[in-house]
Amino acid sequence: MENKDNIGSNPPPEKTDQSDFSQAGGIWESIKAFISELLDIRNDTDRESTVEAIKKDISFKGHNAWILIFSIFVASIGLNVSSAAVVIGAMLISPLMGPIVGVGLSVAINDIDTLKKSFINLGVMVGLSVITAYIYFLISPVKEETPELIARTYPTILDVLVAIFGGLALIVAKTKRGTIASVIFGVAIATALMPPLCTVGYGLAIGNIRYATGALYLFSINAVFIALTTFVVSKLLGFPLVRYANSKRRRLIAQIASSIAVVVMIPSVILFLNLLNKQVFESKTREFLNDVVHYSGTEIIKSNQDFNSKEIEVYLIGNNVPEPTIISWNEQLSKVDKLKDAKLIVHQGAAQTEDISALSSQVRSGILEDLYVKNQELVENKDARISFLENELLKYKVEAFSFNDISKEIKVNYDRVEGLGFANLISTNFTKIDTIPTFSITWKENTASRIKTAEAKKIQQWLSMRLKMDTVAVRSMN
Repeated sequence: MENKDNIGSNPPPEKTDQSDFSQAGGIWESIKAFISELLDIRNDTDRESTVEAIKKDISFKGHNAWILIFSIFVASIGLNVSSAAVVIGAMLISPLMGPIVGVGLSVAINDIDTLKKSFINLGVMVGLSVITAYIYFLISPVKEETPELIARTYPTILDVLVAIFGGLALIVAKTKRGTIASVIFGVAIATALMPPLCTVGYGLAIGNIRYATGALYLFSINAVFIALTTFVVSKLLGFPLVRYANSKRRRLIAQIASSIAVVVMIPSVILFLNLLNKQVFESKTREFLNDVVHYSGTEIIKSNQDFNSKEIEVYLIGNNVPEPTIISWNEQLSKVDKLKDAKLIVHQGAAQTEDISALSSQVRSGILEDLYVKNQELVENKDARISFLENELLKYKVEAFSFNDISKEIKVNYDRVEGLGFANLISTNFTKIDTIPTFSITWKENTASRIKTAEAKKIQQWLSMRLKMDTVAVRSMN
């Protein structure tokens, strides 16, 4: 009986475990279904319309060519005056994306004819853009290096990331039924294909080949990664391959397309990794200098880091740093991840005179410019204080005389004066503000204009001597 009671009072554990497992499995399946429905874009992809739209945007003829020329002029003006708003406006109207997306799609679907057309129009686009920008900057009277221009002279890892994710957003938007125009406009701004081409023209116009090649490098990176993302997304979405009647030709085209994809992908990956390593090296270097390189009475006036040679140069001014301290800095540098192979070179002490000459002209001019600006501010402040004190002194002098006495004396000496007024007139030439004591005279009727002018001049001279003021104004009221 006891055994029966025990058996009856304990439910089978196997059934409870199976129930919990099936319930957990149901929740997991629901989550998977939700995520799949949330992120799946295959069902809403219009492959045929996408291919037609991309092919249509490849050509640069007629309207597209003129739109490109005008937008390049607008972008060049924006870069010339360092106006980000103008540059953004130019990117919105520019038709630069077409051939680049065409290259990625044609490689993905083995369309050799579209690939040829895309490369030809891409060359036309680049050439037309550079020539237009070159002509503008050649004839422009303003050729200063603005921040907007300098920012487009060399790529960074951020430019690569923007090109990758911008390209993904672009091709995904294009494949959707009813293309999302706002996304395409946003990608045109984010990837910034036009400013680098304008900077190439600027570099050629001023004879700075380094600027031109750096900007062309930036454009090439953006173009390559946009084409690459187009290729990847087109493959993932299963865009249909172009059919060729000749099976031998079809295999040849497929091999060519695959080779182009490999040729583009491998250097792109290597480039991405190199830029990433360089960016990390520079970032770690700045952190090390801020956290470690400190010594009482010494200040860093300049630092350089060379990723290729792994050398970090620091220029110090002030007290000499002892050699053991420098050795300690190098030891700490060797323990920093990504900086283990780097070498810290410190310029200071006895070699300071030689090191000063090694400073770039930009740093020297920057120091002089700071000194000039500070001195200019001091001069302007002193001028303002002098002007203020002069005005206050003038007010004191004016308040010191008796208007009643002055009016009586004028009445006795100048019988044609019928009324007298006085006020401090505040005037400015938009550079300096003056307070001028001004007497207003009302003349008796039938007083000739000639007499008024002569008498007013005498009264002004007399008041200047009487009040001991250099500046006194007298005005006739009638």
